[in-house]
Amino acid sequence: MSYVKYGISPQLVERIKTKLRNPALKDRVKRHLDGVSKYDLQDRTKVRSLIRQVAKSLNEPLTIVQEDQLVNFVISLKIDPNNTFHLLKLWGMFR
Repeated sequence: MSYVKYGISPQLVERIKTKLRNPALKDRVKRHLDGVSKYDLQDRTKVRSLIRQVAKSLNEPLTIVQEDQLVNFVISLKIDPNNTFHLLKLWGMFR
């Protein structure tokens, strides 16, 4: 639960996890993230845009503070979507 260190509410994470159990919503989010590179995930503007798109798809209103917390969290993880270890680590974090 390292996201808590960034001020991200566990309740928000649980709501999003519940929504992602819906296959239609999950596919919509996957489409937003398709083709994203590790360089995209280090660009604040791009990450903020992705977060807004995903939040809109999930009908999850986010405040500016929550967006900032999520952007900081994603950038600090230095995620490489082509690295299986990184993806497994993320999967374990949000299971």
